[in-house]
Amino acid sequence: MAKITNISAYKFTPLDGLKALRDDLRGCCRAEGLKGTILLSTEGINLFVAGPRSGIDAFVGRLRGLPGLDDLAPKYSESAHQPFNRMLVRIKKEIIAFGIEGIDPARKPARRIAPRELKQWLDEGRPVTLLDTRNDYEVRLGTFKGAVPAGIRHFRDFPRAAQTLAGLRGRTVVTFCTGGIRCEKAAPLLEREGFTDVLQLDGGILKYFEECGGAHYEGECFVFDQRVGVDPSLRETESAVCYGCLAPLTAEEQADPRYRPPHTCPHCHKDADELHAARVARLQAAVDKVVQPLPGASPYENARPVNVPERFDNATVLTFLAGLLPHVPEAHWAAECAAGHIRDESGTPLAADSVVRAGQRCLHIRPEETEPDVDARIRILHEDEALLVLAKPAPLPMHPAGRYNRNTLVHILALACAPFKPRPAHRLDANTTGVVVCARTRHFARFLQPLFARGEVEKTYLVRVLGQPESDTFSCDAPVSAGPTATGCRTVDETAGLSARTDFRVIARSPADNTTLLEARPRTGRTNQIRVHLWHLGLPVLGDPAYLPGRRIGTTQTLPVHAPPLCLHAWKIAFAHPLTGERLQFEAPPPAWANP
Repeated sequence: MAKITNISAYKFTPLDGLKALRDDLRGCCRAEGLKGTILLSTEGINLFVAGPRSGIDAFVGRLRGLPGLDDLAPKYSESAHQPFNRMLVRIKKEIIAFGIEGIDPARKPARRIAPRELKQWLDEGRPVTLLDTRNDYEVRLGTFKGAVPAGIRHFRDFPRAAQTLAGLRGRTVVTFCTGGIRCEKAAPLLEREGFTDVLQLDGGILKYFEECGGAHYEGECFVFDQRVGVDPSLRETESAVCYGCLAPLTAEEQADPRYRPPHTCPHCHKDADELHAARVARLQAAVDKVVQPLPGASPYENARPVNVPERFDNATVLTFLAGLLPHVPEAHWAAECAAGHIRDESGTPLAADSVVRAGQRCLHIRPEETEPDVDARIRILHEDEALLVLAKPAPLPMHPAGRYNRNTLVHILALACAPFKPRPAHRLDANTTGVVVCARTRHFARFLQPLFARGEVEKTYLVRVLGQPESDTFSCDAPVSAGPTATGCRTVDETAGLSARTDFRVIARSPADNTTLLEARPRTGRTNQIRVHLWHLGLPVLGDPAYLPGRRIGTTQTLPVHAPPLCLHAWKIAFAHPLTGERLQFEAPPPAWANP
């Protein structure tokens, strides 16, 4: 496997033209196959980048060609894998968050001490105080012998912490951090606070490791990428990080029974259950507040975007809409155009015979209206840094469609979780209750949604049907149509349908009302799959408004709030956590109709 070259570097130097520089560096990194993070500011540059050595060399050459960066000296290390997921180039007020005006490392730097000189001082036993300016969770993984930790959780807290270090003012103090950038601001601040003999370790711990190895240092050095820690040889270690308290964890700590990723580790296990319960309670309170009253209860004008696919390039608006949404009568779209409800992005009405182009965005304007009521009694089951798991009530559409836009699960969650926008990793019909798994952000959706696409998620449903199956265990593998009927339903299509399979097991039979309670396990994920398969077998789901007895198709999709329920419930779901690989299982309490 080809090795990945990692570099970290920073330089305090005046920079201008930041937007153009951002675009230039982003293009350079993409061309060279690099990933990582670059922060740009008028005060300088800070970067962590990884990729093939040839690309790194080209990138460094590009940086050294910029005014003020000709002497940029990156720190190099290697890893067996790419430690970053993407390439970010951002413009910031500061390249290291500090929040104190008047600290100018480019023009008024503190004195530096070279790694080899510091080692010599320590070899000789020279009286010197080593001040670790890093965060507490970094210090846990390793630091210099006898070093004084700043006692902070974030570098923004250092100015406050400096006021508690008055006892060190008369000593020779050497500040240090991972790569030196924090000391560029910490050391001048200490001088301003009255410290008379302050130096900063040039290049930080990583430069010290590079030149002096591990002499006078205990443990590893925490790094801010997927490697977590490096040893004095700058090799990646087996350390991990707790997502609950951010503590770095050694191999021994990971073997501790109190390490239960992603929630708890030996450092925070005592509070893990309480903290998780509090986190869930806060989100539950936010959801409850959002739905009182329902978001769609007040009249509003709803502008829904409709994008033009390639196949409708140069088509008329009427042809495009009728072809894209065949279950809606063409006459409806003609009337919407005549009423001025179909517009371009600028708000200009489009006539039915207007020509649209591929990629164009049109707006379907729904006049001021209130949305139908839904059951919004959403229950939060679990939340962590990557996942949100909930029990969905019914009727409640998950996504905007038809008469529903604000009274939908995704809209309610977006309001309750702002600024995050949870993304459901799978779908439940509006009338189906049960467990739903969401990624808390788009970043985590990239890890979670493929689990569902690859069929690595085990789903178990409860369903009550009309009729009595011949066997206590049975399956259906009838192919499900790829597209909807005019009423939005799917059917069995033996010719061009999508492959599908559902396994069923009888839980309880009720001859008195001719119903049967079943356990259903879908092995594929087709739209309406369980309902279509049972309908095809002559066992329609009790309360289903669309798939009726006698293999008839209904005209209603979403039930009114007080209608008898659709007896289909997403009971259990099991999958591997997308970050830790831990096998998780969640269960939504069964509704009353599921009692045997």
